[in-house]
Amino acid sequence: MNIIHKIIMKATFDIKNIIRPTIKALKPYSSARDEFQGVTDDMVFLDANENPFENGVNRYPDPQQGKLKTILSEIKGVSTKNILLGNGSDEVLDLVFRAFCEPNMDNIITLPPTYGMYNVLANINAIGIKEVLLTEDFQPQVEKILNEADAQSKILFLCSPNNPTGNSFNASEMEVLLNKFQGLVVIDEAYIDFSKEKSWIHRLEEFPNLIVTQTLSKAYAMAGIRLGICYASAEIITVLNTIKPPYNVNELTQIKAVEQLNIKDLAKNQIADILKEREVLVSELNGIDFVSKIYPSDANFVLAKVDDATKRYNQLIKKGIVIRNRTTQPGCENCLRFTVGTTAENKILIKALKDL
Repeated sequence: MNIIHKIIMKATFDIKNIIRPTIKALKPYSSARDEFQGVTDDMVFLDANENPFENGVNRYPDPQQGKLKTILSEIKGVSTKNILLGNGSDEVLDLVFRAFCEPNMDNIITLPPTYGMYNVLANINAIGIKEVLLTEDFQPQVEKILNEADAQSKILFLCSPNNPTGNSFNASEMEVLLNKFQGLVVIDEAYIDFSKEKSWIHRLEEFPNLIVTQTLSKAYAMAGIRLGICYASAEIITVLNTIKPPYNVNELTQIKAVEQLNIKDLAKNQIADILKEREVLVSELNGIDFVSKIYPSDANFVLAKVDDATKRYNQLIKKGIVIRNRTTQPGCENCLRFTVGTTAENKILIKALKDL
């Protein structure tokens, strides 16, 4: 895609054109803690009808998660004005639907096999779904996607690295889609920290229609606190802040996230261990006689084709090992998805597979 085309794209795409009219007219709820800045330890809080007896969680949390956003900004190299936090990535995605998709009118485009919540959220919000299957090697069919899109196609979801396949999409093809698709392009990077590919968060200024979602659930080992992250233009973040619940990220989540993110090299070292274990797991799976194919992975899991996925899944359940049977997903017939565990967990899995 040449530079002139990019300039034209930037000039013609205007976020205001795809915001729902009701959202444009919405006056956001102003919580007690949104109405002033500069909290100090000696302030007396008599504004939010809270219980005054301190126990660490008797006060409402920071509605804008300032301390946490500052840390993420430093780690990721993205301004805090380009960050929105949610109660898991699912809340972030739901906010995008509610802000930009008109119920019973608009549609989204998804690329199966992919993360199932895109379709679930579309159905919850009464949004149409157009599906364009990935190729045999699990890459987007760019021309088919663009041909399928119409004036009501408001969001294109690209999960890269993809779940459940584990591979990253071709960057040049993603760039074509970002330039030509006339709605929002949401790149789901839940597994980006396990990949050698670069995150798209550093290209937000280049593509005004780009939204990148990430999470602390995978590489940062904090699935239990439910914290999703949205990176986008300041204009998009402003719209999403308008409709988000006032205290959507609770105090305990914010405290735990700050605590873990401040532990130097913790995530980096754990990611390195997981990547080593992924290599071991792939090597061992290659030696299992009923495994016919192992797909390339840029994530913390491995997709493998077996002789009978449902049979092997049930056999492992009986041995107390839970994996994911993906055989019902397009292009994943008789495929099992193995999350990379600890060394001990992976040894148990491999032994069980060899004993089947």
